[in-house]
Amino acid sequence: MTRFSDQFSGLSRRKFIVTAGASALGSMLLKGCLGNPPEPGANTSAVGASPSLVTATPNEKRVEGIETTKVTLGYIPIVEAAALIIAQEKGFFAKYGMTEVTVAKQANWGSARDNLEIGSAGGGIDGGQWQMPMPYLISQGLITKNSAQIPMYVLAQLNTQGNGIAVSLKHEGKGLGLKISQSGHDYIKDLAKAGTPFKAAYTFPKVNQDLWIRYWLAAGNIDPDADVSLLTVPPAQTVANMKTGSMDGFSTGDPWPLRIVKEKIGFMSALTAEIWKGHPEEYLAIRSDWVDKHPKATEAVLAGLIEAQQWCDKPENRAELVTIVSSKNFFDVPPEVLIPPYSGKYLMGDNKPEIDDFKMSPLYWNDGIGNVSYPYKSHDLWFLTESVRWGFLPTTTLTDSKAIIDKVNREDIWKKAAKLAGVAEADIPASTSRGVEKFFDGKEFNPDKPEDYINSLAIKKV
Repeated sequence: MTRFSDQFSGLSRRKFIVTAGASALGSMLLKGCLGNPPEPGANTSAVGASPSLVTATPNEKRVEGIETTKVTLGYIPIVEAAALIIAQEKGFFAKYGMTEVTVAKQANWGSARDNLEIGSAGGGIDGGQWQMPMPYLISQGLITKNSAQIPMYVLAQLNTQGNGIAVSLKHEGKGLGLKISQSGHDYIKDLAKAGTPFKAAYTFPKVNQDLWIRYWLAAGNIDPDADVSLLTVPPAQTVANMKTGSMDGFSTGDPWPLRIVKEKIGFMSALTAEIWKGHPEEYLAIRSDWVDKHPKATEAVLAGLIEAQQWCDKPENRAELVTIVSSKNFFDVPPEVLIPPYSGKYLMGDNKPEIDDFKMSPLYWNDGIGNVSYPYKSHDLWFLTESVRWGFLPTTTLTDSKAIIDKVNREDIWKKAAKLAGVAEADIPASTSRGVEKFFDGKEFNPDKPEDYINSLAIKKV
């Protein structure tokens, strides 16, 4: 079989630069399974991150009275981590005085959670990149060892969009598109009746990827807890498992969708950008004890991240971005593997038309709806509401949602950091709500009335 990277060996760096420069909104869409995390049993310590590739500190704006210059931030080698990596490698953290930031590769989400519990003093991490609502679940001790409560602060959103639903080729032509047809619905139901249920996977339960695939199935009148078999599969095993037939679909992102279609492993039923335009994806969150002890250092970290996110969104920077994140120090993939998704063109398979729309790619700073980096409390509320929908959290969560969110979401710190970074007042959201959110199936989420959203859903556990 042809190696995936070989399929793109003919794309020149110069051609990519020209293509990248053509879009004002293009950015990365390489979510979910990208990268080469350690094999099970390998050392998952946070220590050992690579030294910076870029040591320059442009227009230094060190924060006066900064309490520390050190912080250890964990990341998964997928594109949501790009801004964290760029903030370190391009000197944006150092610009604000955070000269000893360690961006530490984690083996998987479980390892990141365990290393957070240890903390940097014990060789773990202080915080980093998270799927939502992991910071809430960790704060409440719902997914930690021995139910240990580790209070966290959500400080910034890292990107928007960037995921999709991949389905095995053997289900081609069965009506399993964005809107699952009646024949597709009947097909899934018949598989369950025959004792061979459709097996749908995600990389960690009760968070982003689990919620995306649940929403898609339920919108097609398929109960994810009764009509299919849901399972957790480590990122590195998803494509291989689909090849061998041990799973039928999974929540994934680039470059795997392109590989899946080109190698005739499967097809893309939907992009999450189709399910919910401009949806929140992953976040920066740090242990609250670290933030409370280092308030100025936290602002410095966020200011550096904000500048990095702006940098990542500039088309002229994409070639350098690919060079940095594809290196062995970070994602450890050939640069050619990262180039195609930057064009914003997606081969969907299953006789669906190719998608060519930069606005459906993940963005880091501006998505045309709101500020990508700013952590809207209304988005946190959707994640909590959807968790109540599936029985992951008690119904009292909605009654107590304001207190719960105010305790974890620190958008106030983001705003201070944005001003420190020189962000224009017009780019700093005036409200903690982005307003009513609209989904592909016609459903709407009004953050002022989360109960109405729950009541409008036919398939739920409450």
